[in-house]
Amino acid sequence: MEKWSLMTITVLLALTVRWTVSLGSYSGAGKPPMYGDYEAQRHWQEVTYNLPIRQWYFNTSDNNLLYWGLDYPPLTAYHSFLCAYIAKLINPDWIALHTSRGYESQPHKLFMRTTVFVADLLVYVPAVILYCFSLKETSTKKKASISCVALCILLYPGLILIDHGHFQYPYSAMSLGFALWGVLFLSYDWDLLGSVAFCLAVNYKQMELYHSLPFFCYLLGKCFKKGLKGKGLALLTKIAGTVVVSFAVCWLPFCTDMEQIMQVLRRLFPIDRGLFEACMFSSPPPRLANIWCSLTVIVKIKNIVSPQTQLKLSFAVTFLSLLPTCVKLTIQPSLRGFKFALVSCALSFFLFSFQVHEKSILLVSLPVCLIINEIPFMATWFLLVSTFSMLPLLLKDGLLLPYAVTTPAFLSACLASFAIFEKTSAEDLQLKPFSLSLKGYVSWFKSFPKIVRSLFLLSVTLMGVLSLMSAAVPPPQRFPDLFPVSVSVISCLHFLLFLVYFNVVILWDSKNSRSQKKMS
Repeated sequence: MEKWSLMTITVLLALTVRWTVSLGSYSGAGKPPMYGDYEAQRHWQEVTYNLPIRQWYFNTSDNNLLYWGLDYPPLTAYHSFLCAYIAKLINPDWIALHTSRGYESQPHKLFMRTTVFVADLLVYVPAVILYCFSLKETSTKKKASISCVALCILLYPGLILIDHGHFQYPYSAMSLGFALWGVLFLSYDWDLLGSVAFCLAVNYKQMELYHSLPFFCYLLGKCFKKGLKGKGLALLTKIAGTVVVSFAVCWLPFCTDMEQIMQVLRRLFPIDRGLFEACMFSSPPPRLANIWCSLTVIVKIKNIVSPQTQLKLSFAVTFLSLLPTCVKLTIQPSLRGFKFALVSCALSFFLFSFQVHEKSILLVSLPVCLIINEIPFMATWFLLVSTFSMLPLLLKDGLLLPYAVTTPAFLSACLASFAIFEKTSAEDLQLKPFSLSLKGYVSWFKSFPKIVRSLFLLSVTLMGVLSLMSAAVPPPQRFPDLFPVSVSVISCLHFLLFLVYFNVVILWDSKNSRSQKKMS
């Protein structure tokens, strides 16, 4: 009873924070002609309610794809239709074809914010709660920590600011929520349900493909361990059939002819817009904390590398960065290794792939939240950096105050819940096997905890100062993008170090081998 009481208080606090953030500004408010992501969500409701399904993804006189054309998978479209149906009952003007463009009113804002809140409450929050209860705890003291883990996950400012501030709920409430359900089901060995949940995630937001390789390699590795001539083959067949059926159900209305399918795919993967749609190799440098944008500050890659070479280079680097983790997970499948692989693979995609958006870092942050109880110090550090990396976007949307409040609140929750500064030894950071392999070669490992704590404090101080300067100090006229570019480059350097760290933990982890033996 006590743990449920603590969890109830935790959830109520998290929901209160979300609702408070939603009372402020949102993306593109009062900024015609395109407005922002808020208008994109509203426009999708307008399109899906007023037009037949066969026209949702096609450019027509009633559906100008240049004006926030639908470019998410079918489940997003169905969700938009459901919201539009409710909106029609309340006020038809909200989704009137053509005339509702840029519609802004307090009642409509309340409605749109409520749709995000309800989606969070129905999909994401329950998954977080059940995941935390699934963590193996024994003592009464540790049971109380379940609520602490849930509190830290639910107070992660990045998701709150994007979903309830910036306003783009396809990230946490639905797609990340479904992905979390998939992880939860796999933790109970409910592989088919886990496959269904992840298929729903991919069919809600195509960027969930960042997590596809860990899901694939983990399940394939389980099949290998069971033997592909017996139970393993049966499990593989069931999983494959489940995936096919799940996708078929989601795509059924678009399977009337091949042109429908191809048009949806072209909208989901818009190669024609340019291989690096997010201006990855553009000038002036874009405000994205991945490797290509950071290199653009020094070298104008777009001017010296052809589009075809850009694609090949991006693919090659991404593939090579993913390969060690995926091979290890396939050979030694374990739930622990699976969760760490979700982090590593998603971070590799964010850093090295193309058509990346700054909000895609949230796809890395979710699995980091899932291991915050295992490596609280590094997880807290990463989640702080991931929120900081979106600072230019948050300032653009007028979310400085929510950012300035939720970020210290999250850090305080982690400090109180995990005492993170006391967990900086090589063993606490899961680096003991790696440190033993370097024994006799690296003498400074003895002072490693002190070094890590100092780096953390330096990092947090730097992020705090740069946040303050970005908000209050006008940039030099000669360098108008100085602050956003600095945010991107500093965040990218952090992410590269985190990628190395997570790969070291995965590749030197002996616990995976023991878990794999138990599984077989």
